[in-house]
Amino acid sequence: MKAKDILFEFVKHRKWYYLAGIVLLVVTTVIASYIPLLLGIITDELKGAEMHDGNIYFYVILMAVITIAVFALKYSWRYFLIGNCRYVECYLRERLFKHLQNLPAGFYDNHKTGDLVAYAINDIQAVRMIFGFGSIAILEGAIINGVSIYFMVTTIDPIFTLIAILPSTILIAVLIRLRAVIRERFGIVQKTFAEISEKVEENIMGIRVVKAYAQEEKEVSDFVNLSKKRVDTQMNLTRVSGILGPATQICFGISFMVFIAYGSELVVNGTISLGDYVAFNSYMMLIMGPITNIVRIIEVWQRGLASMRRLDEIFSAKSDIIDRNDKTDFSISGSIEIRNLTFKYPGSTKSVLKDINLTLPKGKTLGILGRSGSGKTTLVNLLLRLYPVDDEHIFIDGEDINYIPLGELREKIGCVPQEHFLFSTTILDNIGFFNSEYSRDEIEQASKLSAVYENIAAFPDGFDTVVGERGITLSGGQKQRISIARALVKRPAILILDDSLSAVDTKTEEEILGNMSKVLQGLTGIIISHRVSALRHADFIVYLDKGKIVERGSHEELMNLKGRYFNLYRLQDEESDERLDVLA
Repeated sequence: MKAKDILFEFVKHRKWYYLAGIVLLVVTTVIASYIPLLLGIITDELKGAEMHDGNIYFYVILMAVITIAVFALKYSWRYFLIGNCRYVECYLRERLFKHLQNLPAGFYDNHKTGDLVAYAINDIQAVRMIFGFGSIAILEGAIINGVSIYFMVTTIDPIFTLIAILPSTILIAVLIRLRAVIRERFGIVQKTFAEISEKVEENIMGIRVVKAYAQEEKEVSDFVNLSKKRVDTQMNLTRVSGILGPATQICFGISFMVFIAYGSELVVNGTISLGDYVAFNSYMMLIMGPITNIVRIIEVWQRGLASMRRLDEIFSAKSDIIDRNDKTDFSISGSIEIRNLTFKYPGSTKSVLKDINLTLPKGKTLGILGRSGSGKTTLVNLLLRLYPVDDEHIFIDGEDINYIPLGELREKIGCVPQEHFLFSTTILDNIGFFNSEYSRDEIEQASKLSAVYENIAAFPDGFDTVVGERGITLSGGQKQRISIARALVKRPAILILDDSLSAVDTKTEEEILGNMSKVLQGLTGIIISHRVSALRHADFIVYLDKGKIVERGSHEELMNLKGRYFNLYRLQDEESDERLDVLA
C-alpha cells in the first residue's frame, strides 16, 4: 500500500469533517466578498451631493455584522480542516510504525536507523503540511479568487478585470517551470537530514567508545562536514524557491500598474464609478493574498510530494515472512525437527547453514557450540522465523514452521538474544515487557532464577529502578540476566539462550545453569555458547563449523570422540586453571 492510499483511507474515514469544513469555507468566502462591494457603495454615497446618514450607518453596521460572522465561520472551518491535519500526522505515523514492526529482520539489515527516524519525523511532517496549509491554502485561494473575480466581472467591468489579472498568468508559468526542481532538491535535503540523524545517534550510543579512543575531535569534524553538506543542499533549494517571491511581487506590481492606469481612465470617462474603483481595488487585494501565498504553497507541496515518494519506499517494502494464520487452535508443546536445512541470507550467494538435520524431543535440551560465524544464531533466527525458510525443512510438534501462526510461534518461544536490549524504563517493566499479565511475584521469581534478584534488590529503588537508555547504567552481566528473566517470565514451551552467559563469571554461570536445569524440566531448551561448561549438562550437543554439523552427541560421547569438542574443552579447562593460578 502506498502513502496516498493510506491518506485516502484517512480522508474517507473523516469525510464529514472535511465536508463541513469546506462548506463553512465557501460560506465564509462568499460572505466576506460582500465587504468590498459595501465599501464601493459607501464611497459612492459619500461622493454624492446628498449624504444619507441612515444609509451609511446601515452599511457600516452591516459590514460589522459580516466581519463578526466571518470571524466565527473562519474559526469553525479552520477547526475542521486544519485540526484534521494534526490527526492525519498521527494516523500516518501510526501506520508507519505498525508497518515497521511487521517488516522482517532483513529489512533493518539494509536500512539505517537515522534514515528511518527521518521518515517518521521530517517526512511525515512534510506530508502533514500538504493536508494542512498546502491543501487548505489552495482551496481557500481558489474560492476567494473565484468569488472575487465573479463580483469584479458582474458588478464592475469584465474587460477591466481581464486586463488587471492577465500579468498573474506569467507567475503560473514560472511556478510550473520550477516545481519539479524544488521537489528534487528537497529530496536531497531530506537525505542529508537522515545522515545527520544517523551520525548523532551513533555518537550518542557509542560515546564511550569515542572517548576511549580519544576520537572526539574527529567525530566533531565529521559532524561539521555533514552539517555543511546540509547547508549546501538547503541553499540549493533556497536559490530556486527564493525566485518565487520576487516573481510574485513583480507580477502583482504589473497588475496594480495596469489597474491604476486603466482604472483611473475608466473613472474619468464615467465607465465605472469611484465606488467601483475602490471596490475593485479591495478585490485586487483579496486576490493578491492567496497568490502571494502561492510561493509557500508550491514549496510545501513539492516538499510533501518528495516526502511521499520517500515514504512509498517504506510502505512498499513487504515482509517475506507470510503469516498463514489458518491454524488458530494450534498450540506448541516443544518438539523440534530440522530436515536437510540449507539457508542463504536474502541477496547473498553464500550458504550460512548447510544440510542441517536435527531432532530435539520435547523436554530435552540442545547445546550448540561453534566458532563465530558458524551459523549458530542464524539457526535460532530461523526457528523464530525472523528470516524466510522454505517449506519442509523445520518442524515443531510435527507441523511445518511456515504453517504455524507467527503469534503462537513467537509467544511460545522465549529467546534471549546476543544483544541484550533493555528499554529506558524500570527493571520491573523490562522483565515484564509492559505486560500486566505478569504479577510482581512472578517477575521476582524469574529474576531469582536468572540470579539477578540480589543485584536488583541492592538498588535504592529495587525493581522500580529506571535503567538508562539501552540499560547503559547496568553492567553487561546484569543486562544479560535481566534479559534471561524476561524470557523466563513468559513460561515458554521452548527456551533459547543465545550466548546469554558470556558476560557473567563462572560462579554466576553455574548458579544460573543450576536454576535452568529446574526451569527446563518439561521445557525444550536450546543453549548456544562458546563455553563448553555451559553445555556439558545438555542432553544433546552439536558442534557447528562453517554452517555444517561436524560433531554431535552427549558431552560424554563427544569427549570420547576426542575431536574438536574435546580439544576446545581441554583448551578452556587449561585457561581456567591458568586464571586460578594468577588469582592465587
